[in-house]
Amino acid sequence: MPDAIPFTEADPRLANSALLPTQDRNWTWYDYLSFWMSDVHSVGTYVTLGNLFAGDLPGMAVVLGLFLGIFLVQTLCNLVAIPSQQTGTPFPVVCRASFGVKGALIPAFVRGVIAIAWYGIQTWLASNALVVLIIKTTPGLAPWADVTQHGLASLSTLGWGAFLALWLVQAAVFWRGIDAIKHFTEWAGPVIYVVMLALDLYLLQRVGFQTGLHAITSSMIFTSTTPSSHGTFTAIIMTLMLTVSYFSAPMLNFGDFARYAKSTKAIRRGNLWGLPVNFLAFTALTFSTIALTVPAFGIRISDPVETAARTDNTTVIVIAILAFMIATAGINVVVNFVSASFDFSNLAPEKIGWRTAGMAAAVLSVFMTPWNLYNSPAAMHLTLDFLASLIGPFYGIIIADYFLISGKAISVPDLYTLSPKGRYWYKNGINRAAVLTLFLSTLFANIAIFLPGLSDLPGLSWFFGSLCAALLYPLLNQKRPSATSTKSSLTTMHG
Repeated sequence: MPDAIPFTEADPRLANSALLPTQDRNWTWYDYLSFWMSDVHSVGTYVTLGNLFAGDLPGMAVVLGLFLGIFLVQTLCNLVAIPSQQTGTPFPVVCRASFGVKGALIPAFVRGVIAIAWYGIQTWLASNALVVLIIKTTPGLAPWADVTQHGLASLSTLGWGAFLALWLVQAAVFWRGIDAIKHFTEWAGPVIYVVMLALDLYLLQRVGFQTGLHAITSSMIFTSTTPSSHGTFTAIIMTLMLTVSYFSAPMLNFGDFARYAKSTKAIRRGNLWGLPVNFLAFTALTFSTIALTVPAFGIRISDPVETAARTDNTTVIVIAILAFMIATAGINVVVNFVSASFDFSNLAPEKIGWRTAGMAAAVLSVFMTPWNLYNSPAAMHLTLDFLASLIGPFYGIIIADYFLISGKAISVPDLYTLSPKGRYWYKNGINRAAVLTLFLSTLFANIAIFLPGLSDLPGLSWFFGSLCAALLYPLLNQKRPSATSTKSSLTTMHG
């Protein structure tokens, strides 16, 4: 292999201010704790956890599966953070080391499309909370929330207004830049704890402390009276896989934020508090709230917005719904808006800036009418499995290339040159081994979904895809960059 290209000037076809190695390495462990709070503290996580315990899986097996799953997520995030933190570059640039400087357009484009879909869905979910709040405070507008009376493209007029309002708020936060996003997450995530504790106290006051305590302790968190069709071990594995699959998108996107870390220690500490500690605390608080809805309303409610809406206190309704709406918008800006911006800016860096790419992605999310994507549970299940079958191989290829092929080092200068002498040029700028690995791993992952005995396992496609990619990529890869020369170029770049 030739020596690394001196990092004197990045090729404008591969770089702009957003894609170059960042010099703003000021994120502390608390910023990563806030990042995960924004990710975890959403209506989607709340409902997912509620439905998980409402199923026929043994309660304690679910608890153990969640515990093991979130620790695995923490480990995987710590691993994928290293290349970006070391180089100061986002996901599409890191992918150039494995896919080639031109081949990296493939994972960047695919991840961008996934981010657009989820950006629209999360915006719509948050806007639903706003619709509930509007109707609760102004009942006369209820007919405008009926899509059969006033609707367009399967969404009511009031729904359109709420969706576009949330769209504009998120766009405004994004437009102010990464520092504004960081500050937004610093308070958007933690505020949910205050609101949920206040909601629990309200429910306890409504049903009485003794009744409420009995409802919590006798809930399925500790005892499962529903007959289960799955054994304890199977239930643990299913819950573990679902947990990892649920976090697969932010896990892949984590490098976009790990690049800003002061140190690897800050990332690891933030991930410890933000994932196992924060996730398990939110889980406990979620099920305490859900358990209290039974004596309070006579029905088990797994939607926090509906729980708040059923209270007879206007102040509780307004504060709770606004908090969950803001928290859901927080995860959207962090996980989907920022990542899509990097991805689409990478398609033509000299022509498409970071903000322009982000706004284009946001506009496309409207035309996708995301509420239609989420209306059919069966279609959504297949869509999620397919997206996971793509996300898994990307993760497996990046990890295998960095730890097994490149000797845990990346030549930063070679990430920004189209010269055939560059370490990541490969043939025609595309590493065919990575592309073939992606194709085969995605194919195998989708086939596995339909195998007898495996079709019921949630998150299987992510595990199968990432494992296949991690095993296939080293076998198919013929170009092995010199770890010694790579480390030298890193020293020159950051030393």
